Amino acid sequence: MKFVKYLFIFVICCFFLGVGAVFGLYKYLEPDLPDVSTLKEVRLQTPMQVLSADGDLIAQFGEKRRIPLTLSQMPPQLIHAFLATEDSRFYEHHGLDPIGIARAVVVGLSAGSAQQGASTITQQLARNFFLSPEKTVIRKAKEAFLAIRIERSLTKDEILDLYLNKIYLGSRAYGVGAAAHVYFGKDVSQLTLNEMAVIAGLPKAPSSYNPIHYPERALTRRNTVLYRMLEEKYITQQEYNAAKNEPLIANYHEPEMDFSAPYLAEMARQEMFEKFGENAYTDGYKVYTTVTKTLQNAATDAVRNNIIQYDIRHGYRGAARELWKNGEPIWDKQQIITTLKSIVPYGPLIPAVVMQSGNKANAQQATVMLSNGNVVALPASATRWAGSKNALQAGQQIWLRKNADKNWVLSQVPGVNSALISLDPHDGSVKALVGGFDYNQSKFNRATQSVRQAGSNIKPFIYAAALDRGMTLATLLTDLPITMNVGGGQVWSPKNSPARYDGPLRLRVGLGLSKNVMIVRAMRAMGVSYAADYLQRFGFPAQNISRTESLALGAASFTPIQIARAYAVFANGGYLINPYFIKKIETDDGKVIFEAKPKVACGFDCNIPVVYGATEKSQALINNTIDIASQNDAAAAQANANASTDSSEEGSEEVDPLTEKALDSISPVTNLENVPSANTISGSPYAPHVISSELAFLVQDALKSDIAGEPGGDWQGTGWRARDLKRNDIGGKTGTTNGSKDAWFSGFGPSTVTSVWIGFDDHRRGLGRGEAGAQSAQPAWIDYMRVALNGMPVQQTPQPAGIISVAIDMATGQLPNGGRTRSEYFIKGTEPTTRGYSSEIGTTVTDSGGNTHELF
Repeated sequence: MKFVKYLFIFVICCFFLGVGAVFGLYKYLEPDLPDVSTLKEVRLQTPMQVLSADGDLIAQFGEKRRIPLTLSQMPPQLIHAFLATEDSRFYEHHGLDPIGIARAVVVGLSAGSAQQGASTITQQLARNFFLSPEKTVIRKAKEAFLAIRIERSLTKDEILDLYLNKIYLGSRAYGVGAAAHVYFGKDVSQLTLNEMAVIAGLPKAPSSYNPIHYPERALTRRNTVLYRMLEEKYITQQEYNAAKNEPLIANYHEPEMDFSAPYLAEMARQEMFEKFGENAYTDGYKVYTTVTKTLQNAATDAVRNNIIQYDIRHGYRGAARELWKNGEPIWDKQQIITTLKSIVPYGPLIPAVVMQSGNKANAQQATVMLSNGNVVALPASATRWAGSKNALQAGQQIWLRKNADKNWVLSQVPGVNSALISLDPHDGSVKALVGGFDYNQSKFNRATQSVRQAGSNIKPFIYAAALDRGMTLATLLTDLPITMNVGGGQVWSPKNSPARYDGPLRLRVGLGLSKNVMIVRAMRAMGVSYAADYLQRFGFPAQNISRTESLALGAASFTPIQIARAYAVFANGGYLINPYFIKKIETDDGKVIFEAKPKVACGFDCNIPVVYGATEKSQALINNTIDIASQNDAAAAQANANASTDSSEEGSEEVDPLTEKALDSISPVTNLENVPSANTISGSPYAPHVISSELAFLVQDALKSDIAGEPGGDWQGTGWRARDLKRNDIGGKTGTTNGSKDAWFSGFGPSTVTSVWIGFDDHRRGLGRGEAGAQSAQPAWIDYMRVALNGMPVQQTPQPAGIISVAIDMATGQLPNGGRTRSEYFIKGTEPTTRGYSSEIGTTVTDSGGNTHELF
């Protein structure tokens, strides 16, 4: 009995010593233990999502993939799989499970290795949130104390919710929601019992049991999970047998995007990183942009199809590379597939390898292999555009795309590139943005970063300055050649393209036909400095504006988004809106922390003053004293006879040599604001009114003529191809620079203004003969606007109160005098009052400084 007594005393002493030791250890560790109450407000690291205005997913940024879910959103069988495997007594213990620990020890000893985890789910949660993965006694003790604390602070369901959303499950997947998508491409609600068991088996060793890299190990672990579920009576024997007999099929699934807008997504990423730093990638922000799936896809397709058509016009450049030569051993199938899979596709283009070339009877036929191992026969029609000299040969790696009929055809990675930007002229929201042919090919965003010469795209702004100075749409300008000494023994002789000269023409006609010498004469008449300053009203950066006469022909360089913003001024009644692309930003719990509140255009019928005040009119432009002489017609005829023939409707603009040399020094300008804040009415909801609504109306109507022509006219504008849209409420302007290095088309329709640029990134290269704004850029504009305006009724621009319509003689621009007539718009007070021939801008004029200029 004494032995029992002493044993009892010994046990009691050990107990109290143990309790004391534990208490002492707790007090020792207590200062280092984190506050578990923070778990109540924990923010799980969730990637940033970039979405469309309609909520479609465009992109996701962040190293960790996580899809936070509530317990009610998780299938019960999935929860049971984790409980059976990780902590079967979860709802019974208080953070630590002595019975579970003992069972794990017994099972481990009998099996010769650890088969069940000894840590409870609460302990794992403590480790994942607060502790390092190091295996030390101190860390294990902290884990135990924290688990008890957590159980006192949170309910069981709250603990389980956090655990299933926090746990790392391999392949950058955190939480069961992300794991379902990563391994099976499914929502958790769509998982089968077999797939749930695979996921539930991952916490023990996410890398070792990864079903993608180690399918056999994952299969064994899955079966263990299923057996534990059967033991805990979560599933029946029949369910167990069925799930165990299912094959394990897992693949890595990228986040599924609703559509692609990589250039815009990158803009959003940069903006968010600037605002939130690294937290942008982990705090679960949702960035809603202003684009929509329909318009963005239309813009992408328009740009890509236009580039491909350009490429076809300029011929096949040959195979991308040669994998084996004639006479060398043919590669085996797996080697070919491995090589093709290592090549990144570009947009609609995919790599392929020629397996067999055509025969003598039809050398343009070929058989090719795709990256999935499929073999495709290419008929002669699929390669005919490449020409007989470029017959495909076995061993060549080529590029294919599907045509409109969904058939494979030969293609190639384009050397040329393009950009499209579409804005809402009312508030500046970006409706669509394409920065290049493919983001994988080039991440350079040409829509916002590429500073290119504007060419004739600038003419509407030069003419707007002239109209504000005193000209009208009926003002006559001489269409005859000009020669000017620019210094250093160099001569500048701007020419029309095509090189046709028609003598005196009205300003409206000169803009529609893109007459170069006429715009230069208008520039000389108003003064270069005045015109250069005036361009800044449209948001064009001063440092990009050349102060030479070649400015009239587009020597200045701007980005496509700056061009589109400027054209919006004509479309919205004279207001300079500020482009924006982020509509709102939400936190992971749905709280809106930012919402765009852009200043908007008031429209054509608002009585808001122009922020720059009234422009001083030049009497030299209103009342010229030089009569039109009959010899002008003879001079025009002689110029046409001497001119070289040029079939293009609107070719390159002649930039003076000194300006051309300075282009390399221009750096990209990304700042979209260019109006002093003092010029904006404080607190006003409206954007700065930079030109009068009457002036905006006149230029807009003239730009409509560039597409539709004019009633009774015998000419058609350079943008006539857009008549295919069958609308009379659209307008725009072509643009081409020296050597066709840049081609543009910019214009507007109801609620939409769009600019398209195409060219080579190396501005020393031209687009080639026969390429210009109408041929090279406008097709993409038309294709996009066809979708953008689909279903939208024709809308006529409201006529401002200060605009009147007067019948004029189409030859003289004055009141009718027996010739052909048309109704022309004028700002009140500028309409003609006499009949017969008018004065002409083209011989001598006096500028604002009182200086007289000889114009030719």
